[in-house]
Amino acid sequence: MNVEYHKWYSPNLNKEMELKVYGHSGKPLIIFPCQDGRFYDAENFGMINSIAHFIENGKIKVFSVDSIDWESWTNQFIHPFERGKRYEQYHQYITNEVIPFIKCHNHDGQSRCFVTGASMGAYHAANFFFRHPYYFDGVIALSGIYQLKMFVGDYYDNYVYFNSPLHFLQNLNDQNLINWYRQSKIVIACGQGAWEDEMIQETFALKRILEQKGINAWVDFWGFDVNHDWPWWNKMLPYFLSKILD
Repeated sequence: MNVEYHKWYSPNLNKEMELKVYGHSGKPLIIFPCQDGRFYDAENFGMINSIAHFIENGKIKVFSVDSIDWESWTNQFIHPFERGKRYEQYHQYITNEVIPFIKCHNHDGQSRCFVTGASMGAYHAANFFFRHPYYFDGVIALSGIYQLKMFVGDYYDNYVYFNSPLHFLQNLNDQNLINWYRQSKIVIACGQGAWEDEMIQETFALKRILEQKGINAWVDFWGFDVNHDWPWWNKMLPYFLSKILD
């Protein structure tokens, strides 16, 4: 398997950022890490190995990116407004730096990406997908939350609203955006075992909104033995990839 490490200074974040690339060709797949996680977690916790056959067969090329959760939503030492402002800079990093990097890195005409992640990585994946469907045409969100109440409480502003899919999708009437979603592949999944209670509630809530908007999505609730943990996510991701890859 071809593996590359990349690091560059991000003008949007005003710091150095790192990522890893796995594979030689195929559909670009961005993996976001779990809460406060790092770009190497997908490899260290076995997720890359679980999808290795897709990578080695040229079905996907994986871009495992870093997060800045500890500087944004999970940073309890700064005001929620400042957390949201920092997260918007992360959006600029992904859309204005990582996406162009992926386009330059790929030489097979694959431009729009799939996005995935588990736990808070699923939040990032879904949030980026629904905010930027021009860049992403598929999402596999595993055991995610889809609004920010657990981090900011009752605080509310535009940063919170536009980074909470359960909020901005509910009020979305832009048919152009809705049509982009309808042409994409959407998978929202979670288990029903330990530590999944809040994820079950928010997955159901997202399911209802997508149904109301006429947006096709595969919303899948796995068994009561399926816990909020890496061994299950490492089973989920290859399963869903096998079903949605052309």
